[in-house]
Amino acid sequence: MSRPLIRLLGQGVRYASSLRGGGSAFPGLVMEKLHPRFVAEELAKLPYGVVVVSGTNGKTTTTKMAVQLLEAQGLKVFTNRTGSNFVRGVAAALLGEMDLRGRLDADIAVLELDEAHAVHFVKAVKPNYSLLLNVLRDQLDRFGEIDTTRRMLSHVAEATTGTVVLNREDPRIRSLAEVVQPGVDIDYYGLDQSLRSYFPSDDELRGGTRKQENLPAADVTLTAFSGSTATFDLAGRSVQGTINLYGIYNIFNAAAAMALTRAVLGEDLNEEKLVSELERITPAFGRGETLSVNGQPLQLLLVKNPSGFRLSLASANADDYATMITINDQYADGRDVSWLWDVDFDVLREPGVQMISGVRAWDMALRLEHDAIDVQDVNENLAAALKQFITDNPGRPLRIFCTYTAMLALREELSKITDVEKVS
Repeated sequence: MSRPLIRLLGQGVRYASSLRGGGSAFPGLVMEKLHPRFVAEELAKLPYGVVVVSGTNGKTTTTKMAVQLLEAQGLKVFTNRTGSNFVRGVAAALLGEMDLRGRLDADIAVLELDEAHAVHFVKAVKPNYSLLLNVLRDQLDRFGEIDTTRRMLSHVAEATTGTVVLNREDPRIRSLAEVVQPGVDIDYYGLDQSLRSYFPSDDELRGGTRKQENLPAADVTLTAFSGSTATFDLAGRSVQGTINLYGIYNIFNAAAAMALTRAVLGEDLNEEKLVSELERITPAFGRGETLSVNGQPLQLLLVKNPSGFRLSLASANADDYATMITINDQYADGRDVSWLWDVDFDVLREPGVQMISGVRAWDMALRLEHDAIDVQDVNENLAAALKQFITDNPGRPLRIFCTYTAMLALREELSKITDVEKVS
């Protein structure tokens, strides 16, 4: 079978899959079997090449930021919106974006890949740019010890052919500069010293202290923030922007996305558009996404490790919300939920938690009981728990901290009663 016919077959399977409810990697699996070089060949046609975004925390939101910042600069961007990590997932996304002649209307690809899948992806596709965010203890039952995660990301840095953008504040990420190939540029993004306590490394979360080091100069530095206003140093020039996203961690993610955009555009960058576009960025699905339920705002907040949960809790006054926590332990969540014992829940002591749900609801309830935090109700049935949570808290802003599969299930339930953005 010729390659155009294989592609048309793949597009047909992709269309059929979409009729059955959306984002399946099965069409990509078809292409993987019949045309293994499909993804590499198609992405090689893009004039600005391929960007890989990886790390433990913040991939989805940072990828969305980078896509929007690049589009504001006039580039057409192909991306895997759902974070489909396998090569086959990217293949399926490509099939969905191509026209019937096999043309992809894009200048650059920006792809979110988790650490393990990125290793396999870069064997097939050498990225022109990579943005590596952090290394934290996340889902260690999947990826092993934290230094294993660092080694996975080292493969991405080593495979990158143009520019590697590194978080200079994370010592394990910063050390990846050692494996970058000769002739490949290295850019950094970072924090002003006064802000470093807000964004601890993994070692600092476990009682370690930050070493006094001579850090490399950063192309983009977050120097100050207050509310939704942030100040950045762009290679010596101070600029101020607005970021309308929940969580102080997203302000630092913005620095990462800005550094990547500067690396891609170089002298062609329009700095005014770069800064002004920040305030137009909306949350990625499940990452501070706000829905309206019976006139009440309801936020979905993905949590998957101690640092992310801690920063989410610290990003708003708990007294202002009714709070629900939903913890699952499926593969995508991480089977081991012992990381919950590394989260400081003290900020919830006064307002308490109105509902706990999910497969590991009672584990979460035990964890909160240990911190003397009042829990009003526990219901493992997510649909029933969500309905009760909404009913019992009329007129209050609502927020739900949830693991990944719980977040997907919540969005499905919420789609029955309110508008929820479909992600295919």
